[in-house]
Formats: sequence, structure tokens, C-alpha cells
Amino acid sequence: MSLAVIGLVLAAALLHASWNALLKSSADRLASLSLMTIGAGVAAIPLVIWRPLPQAESWFYIILSGILHTGYNLFLIRAYKIGDFGQSYPIARGSSPLLVALGAALFAGEQPGLYTVLGIALVSAGIVSLANLRSMGKRENLSGPAAAFATGAFIAAYTVTDGIGALLAGDSISYAGWLFVLDSIPLALMYWRRHGRSPVALNERETWIGLAGGMMSLLAYGIVIWAVTLAPMGMVSALRETSVLFALLIGALFLGERLTLRRVLSCLVIAAGAVVLGMRH
Repeated sequence: MSLAVIGLVLAAALLHASWNALLKSSADRLASLSLMTIGAGVAAIPLVIWRPLPQAESWFYIILSGILHTGYNLFLIRAYKIGDFGQSYPIARGSSPLLVALGAALFAGEQPGLYTVLGIALVSAGIVSLANLRSMGKRENLSGPAAAFATGAFIAAYTVTDGIGALLAGDSISYAGWLFVLDSIPLALMYWRRHGRSPVALNERETWIGLAGGMMSLLAYGIVIWAVTLAPMGMVSALRETSVLFALLIGALFLGERLTLRRVLSCLVIAAGAVVLGMRH
């Protein structure tokens, strides 16, 4: 993986942590995530107009990815509703890289090398260690962590799907554009059915925050889709999980969260894994 690709994926990680923080701090997460998907869909319209259509064989993956993204969105809302950010985010992000590598090996024929396996293991171990496992063990109701694990499974599923689909599309940017346009529909329809109106209210500050978050999401995931056409899926997915580093800083600076020694050490493990992933395998 080249330094340029590593830098862009790290930028995507920062964008991802930022829009997740916006979602977590929202009072109505269905409305916020609906607005984010709408914002991403609107921002993606120029891509579907000016880029060539994806190849026919990639449309199955675009539709499948749209379904998987909807499942991911719903479980993410649930995880943030019943769990805290410091637990749900690391579990969701940490559970996906190994699943992605496994899926890539099973369905895309990738053969991960030693450095890839070691890097994925380090990043995954570091992120999972950030979860509040002691608190989780004290809770009688494990629905929060379960929702976070389910979120991670959807992340793994759509990452593998998009890795295959972007390669078949012939144009990864066009693939990302169509994906985000289609992804903007399901949550908006759910919100309309529940509240009888659109989530978009141009005179409300929350609307503009949500739309901005959606554009951040589009840019972040567009970078990742492009990156998986140049590097193995497991490497891209694991490096992207350094978003937890940025999430910790955002949490400390804007959400009033503390950085404990355990969290700092976990961040060092994640950084070590990111360095290993940049090595040749």
C-alpha cells in the first residue's frame, strides 16, 4: 500500500469519526442519519451525471450494498441509543477488519500475507480493547454490545461487497455515487412513515448539520471504495479503523470524555498495526 493511499484512508478515518460524533450527540438519531444519507445522496448526484454508468455486472453489488448499508444504519442507531459511545463505537469498528479479511479470502480470492495478518490482528485487538468490557460484564442486558457487533458484521459485509462491486464497475467513483444516491432513500422513507413528513427542514440548524455530516460520509466512504481497488480489502478496512484514534480526540475535546491509560495504550497498538499494514507483504 503506497503512502498516498495510506494518507487518504487516514483522512477518511477522520471524516468518519467526525460524522459519527455528530450522530451520537443527536437527540433524534433517525432524523440525523436520514439527513446524513440525504446529504450524501445530494452530493453524489454530480457523480452519477458526469461519470459513466457502472458496468452491468456491478449493479447486483450496488443494490446488495444498499440493503447492507440500511441494515448497518439501523443497527448503528440502535447501538448508540442503548449503549455509550466509548463502548459501541470500538466494538462496531473493531469487529469488522478480521471479518472483512475472512470474507475477502472466501469470496474475492485474496491471499493475505504475514504483515497483513499481523497488522489486522494488531488494529483489531487495539480497537476491541478500547471497549468497556468490565462494564459490559456487569450489565444484565447485553443488547447494546450485541447491536454494536451486528453493526460491525454489516460493515464487514458491505466492505467486501463494495470491494468486489467497485472492481466490476469499471469506475469506482461512479459506483460510489450510485450507491449513495440509492442509500439516501430507505431511512428518509422510514422517517416519513413514522412522522408523516420529510426530515428536511431548511430553517432548522440540525438539518444543515446533518446534511454536512452526510457529505463528510460520502467523501470518507468514496475514498475507501477507491482505495480497495488499489490495495487488499483487509488492509484498507483495518487502516480505516484508526478512526477510533480521532474519535478519542473528538470525544475528549468536544464530548467531555476522558483518555485513560488503557485507551492510550490501545491507541499505540492501533498505530503499530497501521504501520505494519503499510509494509509490503
